[in-house]
Amino acid sequence: MPNALRVVSGTLFFPRGGSAFVTRALARGLADQGCDVTLLAGSRHDLGGLGDARRFYAGIDLREVDFTAALGTPDPVDFSGPPGSGPLHPSFESRPGAGDRVFASLDNAAYERQVAAWARELRAADAAAADVLHLHHLTPLNAAAALVAPRVPIVGHMHGTELLMLEAIERDATVWEHGPVWAERMRGWAARCSRLVVAPGNRDRAVALLGIAADRFVVLPNGFDPLTFRPLDVDRGAIWRRVLVDEPRGWRPGEDAGSVRYGDRVLDALGHGSVIVYVGRFTEVKRLGLLLEAFAHARERMRSHASLILVGGHPGEWEGEHPAAAIDRLGLSDVMLAGWYDQDELPELLAAADLLVLPSERESFGQVIVEAMACGVPAIAASSHGPAEIIEDGETGWLFRVNDRDALTGALVDAVDGPAERERRARLAERAALDRFAWPAIAAALEQTLRDGARRARAPRTIRRTTTRLGRAAAD
Repeated sequence: MPNALRVVSGTLFFPRGGSAFVTRALARGLADQGCDVTLLAGSRHDLGGLGDARRFYAGIDLREVDFTAALGTPDPVDFSGPPGSGPLHPSFESRPGAGDRVFASLDNAAYERQVAAWARELRAADAAAADVLHLHHLTPLNAAAALVAPRVPIVGHMHGTELLMLEAIERDATVWEHGPVWAERMRGWAARCSRLVVAPGNRDRAVALLGIAADRFVVLPNGFDPLTFRPLDVDRGAIWRRVLVDEPRGWRPGEDAGSVRYGDRVLDALGHGSVIVYVGRFTEVKRLGLLLEAFAHARERMRSHASLILVGGHPGEWEGEHPAAAIDRLGLSDVMLAGWYDQDELPELLAAADLLVLPSERESFGQVIVEAMACGVPAIAASSHGPAEIIEDGETGWLFRVNDRDALTGALVDAVDGPAERERRARLAERAALDRFAWPAIAAALEQTLRDGARRARAPRTIRRTTTRLGRAAAD
């Protein structure tokens, strides 16, 4: 029996979005494998429990970095505070007016504040005594680790959003003032990692963007907890009454969660047709506008009635046109905003649905697709990156060409008007999820990757120079 592996895992972000659920599942899974795991994570206490790492990562040995004090200042990123606090993390996404502005807009002084704060917290977590560091994304946490624990190997874990920012900089080096500098930093952090974990469908992108040899990458899918995500027998009417009428969480821009409430007419419609759900954030890459336009066209062709429920949208966060505005513009009375739900609340919502739809143009993996499949709910998704690796088109779900509104419209019509075929694909999807994506097996594979990373030489790596479209050299 190998000795218990001492792992310090870290994420710069407070819990929101799919990467937080992956971080939590893997930390728990590694502990179940016998690893000694400490998780360092961002947190905030001002959203009624949402974003609170103590609540989200309950049961994990956690050291939180609290952003609440920073959020009370004019510029949350320009903050220095006592131990256990820190400046608000930046974002890989650009959302005008948001406190967590995009990484590539931060100057050197703001970057140094991030590094100093996280270096202090890594010291407190005794990172230098770890066997291996498991660091999510590519962020100033990597630079802090190089200062605090230079001899401890790092296994990086990519979640896809970092690749999106690098792609934006590659397309236009002037899109953000400090973009090229941040791109070089991220390539340097990647070069220092013993191993880099990527989701299926992302390795080639990462190799091209980071200039790292393909054999340094380990392809691991995200997974699901088979005890949590499974077919459930639920009272669909009661669930949607609670979600949409009695205890609403939907919101409009400038309003609080729960400001959108529906009446009995909506419940009657839900009881007489198919229920389609979208689950995710309201970011532009998710292509919610495309979905709403496709649904508007599909309902004119459907022989059966269908309703669309948008589950998600972290309170106060959106990019582009807010879905509420698009719903009003298109006159979609059969599209509802359900608000944000944590991952452990999703199984009963999925069980109360007939289909999942995920129209993202660049989806790194598609965690919710796997979770829906495990619940016996087939998915319609754009054939980009992760979803194309998860769904077998025509067997376990429907794939459509990225950004093709007419193709999405057709898939919605076929899925709603073909209940027998939908049920066939649902059964196949459930079996495929169990065979390929259960967390225990993925956590075991990650433990082996971490052990392999911990064994690798800690000496500086040989440098292979590759030229990017920005004309700079990247390290291998």
